[in-house]
Amino acid sequence: MKHLRNLMALAIAGLLATSGIAMTKDEHKAAEERIEADYKAAKAQCDALSGNAKDVCEKEAKGNEKVAKAELQAQYQPSDKHTYKVHEARADADYEVAKEKCDDLSGNAKDVCKKDAKAAHVAAKEKAKVSLAESKPAPSNANLAKQANVAEARKDAAQEMREANYKAAKERCDSLSGDAKDKCVADAKREYAQ
Repeated sequence: MKHLRNLMALAIAGLLATSGIAMTKDEHKAAEERIEADYKAAKAQCDALSGNAKDVCEKEAKGNEKVAKAELQAQYQPSDKHTYKVHEARADADYEVAKEKCDDLSGNAKDVCKKDAKAAHVAAKEKAKVSLAESKPAPSNANLAKQANVAEARKDAAQEMREANYKAAKERCDSLSGDAKDKCVADAKREYAQ
């Protein structure tokens, strides 16, 4: 499915490259229709599957559609906000697929899988927030304010990622018992400053 996402992105990029200038409303509408058709075709391929494999396939198809739409919007109306939306759509799509893949597991392994997926999701979204803060232009007299905003975004991102990683590490400890579990939790707290 990652190949499908790449193909969709290349198709959109190709469409834009042939236009020579900004995308027209008609080109945008045609690209939207192609994205919708690609989604329907990908979803139809999922019908041949069953069980969780079908669920994963459907999440991948939906995620690819959302990412393609966000990329199209970023190309149609370039802005930092739309670029952020692309990163956010990718993070959300990857998270939904990863969570669905966890359903193949059971017990603590499933719980750990979901916490790991959440930690990766948090990291991706926080990195996107930092990139957004870094990309915002600042007038020369407001350079210090921009630097402060970027530093704050980095600090928040680091804290969010530490918390998510701690939860995943703590979940791994649940497979242990007694002193081993206590040591595992203490190590996780120390490693992630919790």
